[in-house]
Amino acid sequence: METKICEHLNNIEEVKIGDDYVCEECVKHGGHWLHLRTCQTCGITLCCDSSPMKHMTAHFHETGHPVIASAEPGERWLWCNADGIMVEY
Repeated sequence: METKICEHLNNIEEVKIGDDYVCEECVKHGGHWLHLRTCQTCGITLCCDSSPMKHMTAHFHETGHPVIASAEPGERWLWCNADGIMVEY
């Protein structure tokens, strides 16, 4: 079965993963996170939707940056918020 790839995912040439294992917004506001995601447009690392503040989804809504990568060790996937498509790499 062929995996559908959207234009946003197709445009990713190199996957970026944040250097710091923190959600920058949670650190600023004294919050906590469960998992981290890195924006493939600007490189910011923020918390996932399982985290209380869902900073990465808020980032998508504020900026329109569509593709994120899991910043979790051992996970190798991309998610397109705009098209609801996930691919492993």
